[in-house]
Amino acid sequence: MIAEKLNNIIRDVPNFPKEGIIFKDITPILLDAKLTKEVVSELAKKSTNLNLDAIVGIESRGFWFGIMLANELNIPFIPIRKKGKLPYKTLSYKYDLEYGSAEVEIHEDAIQPNWNILVHDDLLATGGTAKAAAELILMQQANVAGFSFVVELDFLNGRNELLKYSKNIISLTNF
Repeated sequence: MIAEKLNNIIRDVPNFPKEGIIFKDITPILLDAKLTKEVVSELAKKSTNLNLDAIVGIESRGFWFGIMLANELNIPFIPIRKKGKLPYKTLSYKYDLEYGSAEVEIHEDAIQPNWNILVHDDLLATGGTAKAAAELILMQQANVAGFSFVVELDFLNGRNELLKYSKNIISLTNF
């Protein structure tokens, strides 16, 4: 089972990025080519019924599996980046964090109206960044077909923040 394999390889990093946080590090997955392919295959299998037109990946860890998933499904990959990192005209969305705020952007011509878009990131915590990505998709008159994550931290209830955009929330393992 994929969840068990992931649970055995994802490492806990105490006190990162700040004291009291236990960071779930997925980079060891990338050292195992077979498991990396299995993760992509499982994400593809769980999203095939969504009639997807494209995948957006959230900077930066959402790029790792997001682009591989888009390639597996033979659909475009669209990056969502922190403000000021994309070279062309952008749409931006500002959102609140626990301490302060952040802003993400997407190229204004990346998504076509009525496209069905899957939002991908490595981990679902509070849902703030995935929610911001969903808002950028809606700004382009497209549909949030679903969300996909390698890891979901259940105790932070991020899933609840995303349900207003889509009921299709894929997580390969939960903590």
